[in-house]
Amino acid sequence: MGQPKLVYFDIDGARGEAARLAMAIGGVPFEDDRMNFADWASRKPSTPFGALPVLELDGQTVAQSNGINRYVGKLAGLYPSDPWQAALCDEAMDAVEEIATRVWSTMTLPAAEKKAERESLAAGPLSSSLDRLQRRLVAHGGQYFADGRLTVADLKVFVWIGHLRSGQLDRVPVDLPDRIAPQLVEHYERVKQHPAVRAYYAGRKVAI
Repeated sequence: MGQPKLVYFDIDGARGEAARLAMAIGGVPFEDDRMNFADWASRKPSTPFGALPVLELDGQTVAQSNGINRYVGKLAGLYPSDPWQAALCDEAMDAVEEIATRVWSTMTLPAAEKKAERESLAAGPLSSSLDRLQRRLVAHGGQYFADGRLTVADLKVFVWIGHLRSGQLDRVPVDLPDRIAPQLVEHYERVKQHPAVRAYYAGRKVAI
């Protein structure tokens, strides 16, 4: 088997980041193909679903972020072998993907419409999603989302909470996770302090 190549935009976050982190933590060698946004139009037709990330291996491709997360999670030892724990891992990743898709779908809206939609999402579905995700974390012990240890689910949630607190989403209050789901913020800090996560971002010269 050859070395996997992860194709995603040249940003430290969003849908491709959990897979990057998983492979870095698990010591899985991979090619990090960071695409410039200017090149996206020419490369988009070659992707399976017209979207990124895409994982390439031995001339084949697989798309959809959570499918990629599951695969690289298995390579990295960060995906549960027990079927029930694997389902809990999937649950958390899918919950993040569902609400993130709703938030990111507002990116291209006209300014006034974006403002109204973002404020509505923050007050309603986004706050509810954070609260429910926190409840699931607590139900599973309060430390990790599945298997009593770090998995790709924790990395997916870590990236999402970091994004919400970054200030990059205008009209979404940066303190929303802190107010609605403080235990998710504690979880974020727990993952952030993982030695391999710290080493990864230090190598990237990225502050987290």
